[in-house]
Amino acid sequence: MNVNIMTKIMKKLSLILILCFAITLLGGCDGNANPSENPGASQNGPGEVVDYAASVKLDMSSSTAKTEVTVKTFVDGDTTHFHVPTSVMPSGVLKARYIAINTPESTGKIEEWGKKASKFTKEKLSSATSIVIESDTATWDADSTGDRYLVWVWYKTADSEEYRNLNIEILQEGLAIASNSANNKYGTTCIAAIDQAKSLELNTYSGEKDPDYYYGDCVELTLKELRTNTNAYNGMKVAFSGVVTLNNGNNSVYVEEYDEETGMYYGFAIYYGFNLSGKGLEILNVGNEVRIVGSLQYYETGGTWQIADLNYRVMKPNDPNNIQLLGSGKEGAFVKTDADTFKNGKVEVLVGEEKKTFNYAELALGTTISMENLKVVDVYTTTNEESSSNGAMTLTCQVGGTTIDVRTTVFRDADGKLITEDAYLGKTIDVRGIVDYFSGDYQIKVFSPDSVIVK
Repeated sequence: MNVNIMTKIMKKLSLILILCFAITLLGGCDGNANPSENPGASQNGPGEVVDYAASVKLDMSSSTAKTEVTVKTFVDGDTTHFHVPTSVMPSGVLKARYIAINTPESTGKIEEWGKKASKFTKEKLSSATSIVIESDTATWDADSTGDRYLVWVWYKTADSEEYRNLNIEILQEGLAIASNSANNKYGTTCIAAIDQAKSLELNTYSGEKDPDYYYGDCVELTLKELRTNTNAYNGMKVAFSGVVTLNNGNNSVYVEEYDEETGMYYGFAIYYGFNLSGKGLEILNVGNEVRIVGSLQYYETGGTWQIADLNYRVMKPNDPNNIQLLGSGKEGAFVKTDADTFKNGKVEVLVGEEKKTFNYAELALGTTISMENLKVVDVYTTTNEESSSNGAMTLTCQVGGTTIDVRTTVFRDADGKLITEDAYLGKTIDVRGIVDYFSGDYQIKVFSPDSVIVK
């Protein structure tokens, strides 16, 4: 039995014993009280907890659509992508939305208990030796997005002979709220599981703070949410986590985070300006996994968005409004991308409950990228002695008829001598840089000579 449930049971039994003792002193405790008057009671006696996830049984001979599956991608507490037979889905992948439950968000705007719900689902299915998904009907039924399918998820482990219903298990753990929970084949059990979780005050019904959630004055979200729904957070204080991938040398770094659902990295430029020193600056070292807290601002000069107004209070390192170090030893993904995808690719993303189509480079803005076999056909060099960009180059490259611009910072060799266009013009190169936006178009920006390999 789950430790959380057992703890709640012991607390409630202790309370019952105290009440019975008090009533006995006043005239006796009625041992024949109706169990139904106790929301957490079963027919077996007051205070007993029912394992509703095991009380329902998977019937493989029933008329509902069902199939054995394996996990492709864990998305969040109530959404998982499964590998399925092509007879079920021609693509071989079914994007499952769990029937009867709605777990708190953990992939967009982060909500209390969302991370715990997501972790719970992942742990249960990761330990499974067999997983079966079942529709509520004889067909596979799409949800309102038309992209996901409503299913019951059953699993068993090496230690169990029978399948458990994960949807109902999530409800009985108090990690989801009702979502048409009564209007399905296991509706009565779903409602009972919800009532029991409320009675035992588990997780979302506990009234306690979620230990995995930051209770600051900012909006907790993911980089995917920030990139795909940017205008909604204009001027707001936001917080997210990611890996510091590059430092552009102008009081800014780039942070990126991988999204399981879309299989893409999402990134953002972080302007720390002159607000940070010492420990605060160390947190933003390349390779660190960090929590960024700052305000979303539109950078007029560059025509892009950035996060600014970062703070680090040395005397209060755990302040939820601080930037924070979460880990180290990471690196940028430098996703290998072909020129045509970069220039012409389209990506469909579910934003809330709405599917939106984005240009590939638009979504990849601020993330690390690599590209090979670029033929440099032209070079423009910035010539302005009063500018820090004096000597920086834009390499116009072609790959199979597609044109890609690669923008460099000011490059110098090991002896400090300026590297000029002669090093690249007419050559074929491989590059590793960041997806950048300049003068109405997307380009690749590189920050050191080592990031441009002449072939």
